[in-house]
Amino acid sequence: MSILHNIFFFVLAIGVLVTFHEFGHFWVARKAGVKVLRFSIGFGRPLVSWYRKTPQGDNIEYVIAALPLGGYVKMLDEREGEVSEADRGRAFNNQSVGKRFAIVFAGPAFNFMLAIVLYWLVFMMGVTVDRPFIGISDSGSIAASAGFHPGEEVLRVGDTEVNSWNDFRMKVLDQGLDGGDLEVLVRTPDGAEVSRRLSLGETQLLEKEGDIFQQIGFQQWWPDMPLEIGGVVKDSAAEKAGLQKGDIILAVDGKKVESWLKLVETIRGKAKQPMQFVVLRDGEEKVLTVIPQARETKEGEQGVIGAWQRVPDDVREMLTRRIEYSPLPAMGHAVIKTWDMSSLTLRVLWKMVTGEAALSNISGPITIATYAGVTASIGLVSFLSFLAVISVSLGVLNLLPIPMLDGGHLLYYLIEIVKGSPVSESVEMRGQQIGIALLALLMTIAIFNDIQRLLQ
Repeated sequence: MSILHNIFFFVLAIGVLVTFHEFGHFWVARKAGVKVLRFSIGFGRPLVSWYRKTPQGDNIEYVIAALPLGGYVKMLDEREGEVSEADRGRAFNNQSVGKRFAIVFAGPAFNFMLAIVLYWLVFMMGVTVDRPFIGISDSGSIAASAGFHPGEEVLRVGDTEVNSWNDFRMKVLDQGLDGGDLEVLVRTPDGAEVSRRLSLGETQLLEKEGDIFQQIGFQQWWPDMPLEIGGVVKDSAAEKAGLQKGDIILAVDGKKVESWLKLVETIRGKAKQPMQFVVLRDGEEKVLTVIPQARETKEGEQGVIGAWQRVPDDVREMLTRRIEYSPLPAMGHAVIKTWDMSSLTLRVLWKMVTGEAALSNISGPITIATYAGVTASIGLVSFLSFLAVISVSLGVLNLLPIPMLDGGHLLYYLIEIVKGSPVSESVEMRGQQIGIALLALLMTIAIFNDIQRLLQ
């Protein structure tokens, strides 16, 4: 996947989200009678600009600027320049605290509304998901100790229904973020429904970066099937060794392989080392030498050959399900999903502040750009889901009480309501300096994490 591909969809995603955010400020400001001077998507030198006259006679400038990482709405304000006597009543700083609060709050509010609309579209368009069949990665893990067995399907976590593997992961993270015990209802392979108690204890799921299910001991269950190759990646180690679609792997280095997952684990430990594959092709056994290519990961160098297992259609149908709703139920699910994601985002941020979640979980523009490109390649539904998640994050982050963000201004207005007068300019100036420092620190951490992920 090309870097230009990722950059294009990253800019597209940020452009959509920022436009909706700033349109919230813009729309409410105009409804409140404030004179708007400029609506800009991006910062820096304007690439494209034009003017449009409103019925009230205002000549608003619309701008698309060179740096797409943000935007702003410039309103008439006596603190930023001279204002004629005729326009004083339409200056932002002369509005009631209620109107100013509404204008500032509208930006994040529109991000939440956009997320609801995106999730609504996703739920109506429908998506094929992996059913939450459980596999156990370690016999001594938390999951194994709780009595979970391979092949069981998760039905509920607590009082919440689970529809997919990713849904299961999110429910465990949401309800187990603070540790403790989780009641998990499963359906066993013989059809019985059994409740199991997942005891997380003092486990902090985000204390370090990585897959939370690795800490617990869960992995996706995979049925026993012939180790038949479904295809190979072009120019991969598998293709260079002569492995072909339809080959059935009988043994590797003189040993029978129990499952595809075991094969993957074996290959990971054999980077750049020759491996003898015995395969069955057209009724004849063939011996092929495969040298796994090396891939750098956080765990060190791992081998990969670039081949995947063939999954019969009936097995694929058993492992997946289609989730799709009519418009009205879809809207209900969209609202709930947006609320759940907002709540979880806020709680995770608090965990980072208190030191109970690793700062390495923060992602920056490079990671976001990568996910934008990946989800766009998968399909429209995946990209819309990605946009919804980022829109929720943007809404939550902007409501944090940090000067320079919308939440910082809202905090000032709440103080103004309590004390009966605006916060002094010196306090606002000091707050602005603190806000810039905090945002610079946050961006530094995010970009550092991005670079670390690239190196890994």
